[in-house]
Amino acid sequence: MKLSREARRQSKELFHLAMVNGRLDANRLRLIADEIATQKPRDYVGMLKCLTRLARLEMAKHHAIVETAAPLPPPLQDRILSGLASRFGDITAEFRHTPELIGGLRVRLGSNVWDGSVQSRLESLKQS
Repeated sequence: MKLSREARRQSKELFHLAMVNGRLDANRLRLIADEIATQKPRDYVGMLKCLTRLARLEMAKHHAIVETAAPLPPPLQDRILSGLASRFGDITAEFRHTPELIGGLRVRLGSNVWDGSVQSRLESLKQS
């Protein structure tokens, strides 16, 4: 079932009310979702789904996934995290060991991906 324009607009307005100083406040969002579930306005299920989607996207903007071919020592992880934080603000990072990359690293922050891995270079050569 498609979400109506009005429900989508209301969801976005409510989502913006859950923001504090440019960051999502989980407690406010929870209170808003509880209030929607209690009042049950028209298309409230769609509104809750839309709020969940917006919250997931907002959280992904502030969480980096760094994949490397070999495990990184903690000092190097801190250096990468501080570089990302200086460029993108307050973020969290998750470091993953992915041997398929062969070498280099891949950083995923929200919908942005920076791929400096040997695997991606080999794939681009293979397609050329």
